[in-house]
Amino acid sequence: MATPVTLIPGDGIGPSIADATVRILAAAGADVEWDRQVAGMAGVARWNDPIPDATLDSIKRTRVALKGPLETPVGEGFRSINVALRKTFDLYANVRPAHTIVPGRFDNVDIVLVRENTEGLYIGVEHYVKIGDDPKAAAESVAIITRHGSERIVRYAFDYAIAHNRQKVTLVHKANILKFSQGLFLDVGRLIAREYEGRVHFEERIIDAMAMHLVMRPEQFDVVVTTNLFGDILSDEISGLVGGLGLAPGANFGTNTAIFEAVHGTAPDIAGRNIANPGALVLAACMMLDHIGDRGRAEHIRHAFEGTIRDGAVLTRDLGGTSTTDEFTDAVIARLG
Repeated sequence: MATPVTLIPGDGIGPSIADATVRILAAAGADVEWDRQVAGMAGVARWNDPIPDATLDSIKRTRVALKGPLETPVGEGFRSINVALRKTFDLYANVRPAHTIVPGRFDNVDIVLVRENTEGLYIGVEHYVKIGDDPKAAAESVAIITRHGSERIVRYAFDYAIAHNRQKVTLVHKANILKFSQGLFLDVGRLIAREYEGRVHFEERIIDAMAMHLVMRPEQFDVVVTTNLFGDILSDEISGLVGGLGLAPGANFGTNTAIFEAVHGTAPDIAGRNIANPGALVLAACMMLDHIGDRGRAEHIRHAFEGTIRDGAVLTRDLGGTSTTDEFTDAVIARLG
């Protein structure tokens, strides 16, 4: 029986890379029933809402979604798409794997970044402070870290490590300065780590030192867990170590729902030109197949995708080639056999 999955092609290059991804999964024999929905600017155009109720209802029904890059309209009172999805489905764990496909400056990068997705500065508790006649004389943003949120994200990282035969979890923090909020995150992390002692190695890194070590010796890191803002920054840095956001898939997990995505933007400058690299969404779809229990087919697609890149004959422009999206997709499909 086919697994129902909500498909949100997205904006800009989204429809192009979504179609490429659907073609590749179909060629691999993935038993998926797509429920196509809209969000972002396509949602505004159709429903005057960047995250329409019909789309939310579809995700509630399928509990699994694959989405391309989305554009949230600036101003005009529209709600943030990502915030709406995280709040609606309590998507507390953002998982971003990155590994070397073509050796270059770094040959052995294989890192999974686990980012807390619902707390910290991104929770959006902020306001202006009036001083004298200036209503915006100062601005305050509050970073909220809870014991519950810290426990579940750190435990998720350790459970992920065990499930995927990973050896080490690195907790990244700034508790030397932010002693209460980051200190709570660190304290909870240490407590959780004791439960996994002897099974998974645990270490701590301060965020600024971590950023440095990532560009010096990234091969020393395995699973990295951190808070929302730090995770946002480090995940892009880690993606840069293996070729950029065009090869960076992402997944957002809650208790009952998972949403998989290309983490790059909509790239409006190349939209409609059939030259976008579908890699990030293809790899996100592989993570989706892992999630629904089709790991063998996910690995088959990954091998075909990575083999196409290593071969170097058919590559999109961002990968150093001149091929179109369709040509690259055809090359991956040809390798599926």
